[in-house]
Amino acid sequence: MSSHDHQSATTVAQKPDTKAIWFTFWILLGVTAVEFLIAFTSDSKPFRIITFILLTFVKAYFIVANFMHLRHEVKTLIWSVVVPIAFIAWLVAALIFEGGSILGSHPIK
Repeated sequence: MSSHDHQSATTVAQKPDTKAIWFTFWILLGVTAVEFLIAFTSDSKPFRIITFILLTFVKAYFIVANFMHLRHEVKTLIWSVVVPIAFIAWLVAALIFEGGSILGSHPIK
């Protein structure tokens, strides 16, 4: 029996986890619906900006955790992805804020 025959005999096809995929779909659909509701009903620009940023983080978490399979990885791999992204987000926020003060107009009022 060759190694190829042995591998195919012991390999079991995994059933796709459609329940988790549908759960993620409904969460993302709900968050998107809330974003549209806020976009068309809220008059407060700072409230909209903060809400959109927070809801974007929620959507990014569900996409990365489920569709990129990061939820099932070891914690050190998760932190090695999250920490650099957090620093990049901080850098972008700092550049936007400081750039506005140097030019004399803040982008967020």
